[in-house]
Amino acid sequence: MLTLPPEIMVILQPFMQVFSERTWDWVQVLVVGAILAPGKRTISSVLTAVGLSQEKQFQRYHRVLNRAQWSGLQASQILLGLLVSALAREGDVIVAADETLERRKGQKIKAKGVFRDAVRSSKQYTVCSFGLRWVSMMLLVKLPWSSRVWALPFLTVLAPSEKTNLAHGKRHKTSIDWVMQMVSQVRRWLRGRCLVLVVDGGLTALKLGHCCRNFAHPVTLVARLRLDAQLYDWPGKQPPGKPGPKPQKGQRQPSLKQRLKDPKTIWRTITLPWYGGTGRTLEISTGTSLWCTRGEHPLPIRWVLVRDPLGQLKDTAYLCTHFEATAQQIINWYVLRWTVETTFEDARTHLGLETQRQWSTLAIARTTPALLGLYALIVLLAHHLLRADPLPVQTTAWYTKPEATFSDVIAFVRRHLWQHTEFAHSHASTRPVPIPDAVLRGFLDLLCHAA
Repeated sequence: MLTLPPEIMVILQPFMQVFSERTWDWVQVLVVGAILAPGKRTISSVLTAVGLSQEKQFQRYHRVLNRAQWSGLQASQILLGLLVSALAREGDVIVAADETLERRKGQKIKAKGVFRDAVRSSKQYTVCSFGLRWVSMMLLVKLPWSSRVWALPFLTVLAPSEKTNLAHGKRHKTSIDWVMQMVSQVRRWLRGRCLVLVVDGGLTALKLGHCCRNFAHPVTLVARLRLDAQLYDWPGKQPPGKPGPKPQKGQRQPSLKQRLKDPKTIWRTITLPWYGGTGRTLEISTGTSLWCTRGEHPLPIRWVLVRDPLGQLKDTAYLCTHFEATAQQIINWYVLRWTVETTFEDARTHLGLETQRQWSTLAIARTTPALLGLYALIVLLAHHLLRADPLPVQTTAWYTKPEATFSDVIAFVRRHLWQHTEFAHSHASTRPVPIPDAVLRGFLDLLCHAA
C-alpha cells in the first residue's frame, strides 16, 4: 500500500470517517492514482499510475465505487468544511450552482437521456447529445496565488430527465428542484454564515427565490432575470370592511424591456470588474418590485438593468432577494460565476471527466461527483503545501503565463506526491542512471503537466 507524506494526510484524514478501515486503504490508492494518472481516469489507469498494474485483486478497487457502503453526502460536508475553514473564514460564503452534460452512451446506463449540449450549441442552432446531466454546487473563493476567483465543486448530484425517471418509476425532480434541495443542505451545514447563491438564467425560478428567503437565516439569491418578467408594485392597504382576501400585488410596473426604451429611465454609469479579469464601463438602473408568475406567490426582489453604452453587449437584467445589496454588488456577485465554466473545462481536460467507463448505477452516481470533488481537493492540497509561498508557474522562452492555472496546480501536487510518497513495490536501493539535470527537469515537467 501507499505511504503518504504527513502534509498530505492532514487534508485526507478527515475523510477517513466516511469509509470502513478496509475500504479506506483502497480509497487512498484511488485518490492518489487519479491525481497522478494522465488521460482516462479508469480504475486500470489509476492502478497503473501508482505501480499496481500487476495487482491480482484489482476488483476490490472497483468495489469502492460500485458496492462499498459510504455516503457521498457526508464526504461533501467534510470537503465543504475544509474549504471554508481554509479559504473563506471571513465574509460571505458565495456558492454557485450550474448544470453540465457528461456525454455517455450504452444500454446499461439507466440514467442517460437526451439533453441540450451547451458546448456544441450556439445562438443559431441547438445540438442535443446522449449523456448524463449533473447539477454541481461550487464554492467561489479567491486564492493567495491567483488574481481571479476559483470555483471549487463540493456537491454534485445526478439529474435525469423526466422521461428517464418515468421509465424507471421514479418521481421527477427538475434541476431547480435539485438546487433547492442542495442549498437547503448547505444552509444546514453552514449555520450562522451569510450565504449567497448565484445561478444562471436556466435555473432562475420564483420557487427557488422563496426557498432561499424562507430559511431562518435567509440565503441571498442572485440570478439573471428575463427582460419580459412581470413586475408589480406592493399592494396597498385594503379598505376597512371590504370582503375577500387581501391582494398580493399592486399595479403592474413597466417591464424591463420597456424601461430600456423609456427616455425617463434614470441611468448611472459605473466601472465594474468583468469577465476575464478586465474592467467594463456600463450603465445601470435599479429598483425594487414584486416578481410574479402564474401559480406562484409574488417574490420581492431588487432588479438591476444593465446596458452597454458602446452597444457591444446585450442588454441584461439581474435579480437579488436581498434589498440592501447595492446594484454594483449584485453584478459583482453574478460575474463571479463565469469561473464555473472554467472548472468544468479543467475537469474534462486534466481530470478525465467523461472518460470513466462504469456501467453500474451506483458507480456512475459516485464517479463524476468524486472527480469534480477531486478538483477542489487538489486546489486545497496545493494551498496547504504552499502556505504563503507563490505557486510555481510553467513558463518557456516562447510562452509566458501571467498567473497559475489548474494545470500548474495539479503539476505542483503531482511533483510533491512523486517526491514524498512511498509507492507499492518500491525498493530500498536503486541503481543510479546518469541523466543530465536539464533533461530530467524536462521529463518531470512533461509528466507533471500531462493532461
